[in-house]
Amino acid sequence: MNARFLGALAAASTLALAAPIAAQDAQKSEAAAKPAPEPQVRSRDLAGTFGGQRVAYKATIGDTILSDDAGKAEAVIVTTSYVKSPADASRPVFFIYNGGPGSGSVWLQMGAFGPKRVAIPGDAKDDGAPPYPLLDNPDSLLDVADLVFIDPPGTGFSHLTPGTDPKKYYGLRQDARAVAQVIRRWINDNGRWNSPKFLGGESYGTTRTAMVADELEGSTFNDVGLNGLILISTILDFGVEDTTPGNEMAYVVTLPNMAAAAFYHGKVQGASVEAVAEEARRFAIGPFATALLKGQDLPADERASVRRELARLTGLSETYLDAANLRVTDQRFYKELLRDRGQTIGRLDARYTGTDYDNAGETPDNDPSFYGIDAGYTAAVNSWSRETLGYRTDREYQAIGREPGRYWDWSLQQPDRAAYLNVAPLIGQAMRQNSGLRLFNAQGYYDFATPFFGAEYSLKRYGIPQDRITWKYYGAGHMMYVRGEDRAKLSADIREFIRAR
Repeated sequence: MNARFLGALAAASTLALAAPIAAQDAQKSEAAAKPAPEPQVRSRDLAGTFGGQRVAYKATIGDTILSDDAGKAEAVIVTTSYVKSPADASRPVFFIYNGGPGSGSVWLQMGAFGPKRVAIPGDAKDDGAPPYPLLDNPDSLLDVADLVFIDPPGTGFSHLTPGTDPKKYYGLRQDARAVAQVIRRWINDNGRWNSPKFLGGESYGTTRTAMVADELEGSTFNDVGLNGLILISTILDFGVEDTTPGNEMAYVVTLPNMAAAAFYHGKVQGASVEAVAEEARRFAIGPFATALLKGQDLPADERASVRRELARLTGLSETYLDAANLRVTDQRFYKELLRDRGQTIGRLDARYTGTDYDNAGETPDNDPSFYGIDAGYTAAVNSWSRETLGYRTDREYQAIGREPGRYWDWSLQQPDRAAYLNVAPLIGQAMRQNSGLRLFNAQGYYDFATPFFGAEYSLKRYGIPQDRITWKYYGAGHMMYVRGEDRAKLSADIREFIRAR
C-alpha cells in the first residue's frame, strides 16, 4: 500500500468513527437541553371500611424526579400513597413494593393491601376474560397505617429519562439507593420524619428490603430509623436455591415444598399440610442432606432407605428418583408429579394445574399459576390509576418490566460477597444496630419460587436476633393473598405486627 492510500484509509476510518460519536454527542446534548420533566401529581379524597373501621383518606399518585449531581433529571419514580384524612404524623407509614426485580407494585396494591382489589378466583382457577371487577378491600391496612406503594425504576409507570445510563439504576445497590431516596423525599415532603416506619415487599422485594434498610439505616449523616421489616415470600440467599450441579442445598430447601404440593394433589397422605411440611423439614435437614453430601460414597442400603422415604414424601416413584440420583429439580417436579393425569403444577403456586402441548417433556411449557392471574391485575391497576385517580401518560404500565433484567447488576459491590449472593446478613446488621427493629416473615406452603424452608434457613443463621422475628404461614403460594382466606389472615397478621410496635 502506498502512503496516499493509507492516508485516505485513515481519513475514511476517522470519518466513520466520527459519525456515530457525533450522533452520540448530539443525543447527549439534546437530552441535556431538554427541560426537566414536570412532576405529575393527582389526588382524590375517598373513604372506605378497612379492618372494621371507616376511614377517610387521600389517594395520591405522583412523580418523584431523581436527578444527577448536575441537576439533570435521570428517573421518574411513580408512587401511589393512601393517607388517612386528616393527616396524622403519629400514624405509622408502610412503604411497599413488589419484586422481579422488574415487577411493579400492582400485585400487593391491587391484590392485598390497597383500598381496592381485583376480583379473581381464589381456588387456583384462571382469571378468564374481562371485565375484572374492582372491589372494596376490607383487608387493606389503612386502619393501622398510611400506605405508600413504590414502583422502582423500570417498573409500573416509572422510567429512566432519555440519555440516562441504565447501569446507574438497575442493580442491587443502585435500585436500593433510588428507592431510599424516594422514601426520604416522601417523608420530608409529608412531614413524617418522626412517624413509625415499616418497610417491606414481596419476592425480590424482600431482597430489596434488606438493601434499602441498609441504605436508610446505614447512613451516618441522614439515618432513617425503621420499626419493622415485612417480608412476603422471602428470597435472601440466592446461592442456596441455585440448582447448579454440585449445590446440594437446592434440593434440601425445596423438598418440604414438594411434600406440601404432593399432599395438596393427593399424592401423599398426612394429617395436614403443616404436619407434612414439618416431617419433610426434619427428613430434609437430616438423612436426606447427609445422603446428598456423601455423594458416590453413599452406601447402597442407605441410598435405598433414603429413596423410599423420598418417594413417600414427594409422591414420585422410586424408579424416577433413582434415575435422578435422588436429586429432582423443581422444574422436573412440576412436570413429573401429575404426569399420570396429563397435568403440570405451578411454580408460583403449586395448587394451580396446567395442560402442556404434550406429556412427554421434562419441564412444563409455562407456569399456570402466573398466566392464571396476570390479566386481571394489569386491567385493575390501569383502570384505577388512569380512570379513578386521573394519572395521564401514554406509557404502558410495566407489571413485569423487561428492561431492568437486561441490565441488572447482581453484585453487592463488596469483594468478599462477590461469589455468593446472600443479603440476609444486612438484615442481621440492621437489627443488631436498632434494638427496636422487628421482622415479619410470611410464606406460602405451595410457593416454589421462594421456598419457605429456604427463607427459614436464611433467617435462622447466626447474627440475626431470633426473638424479634414473627413467622407466619399460609395455605396458598407465592401470592398467598389470591386466596380469600389467606388474604384476610395475612392482613390480620400484619395488622397485629404493626400495632405491637
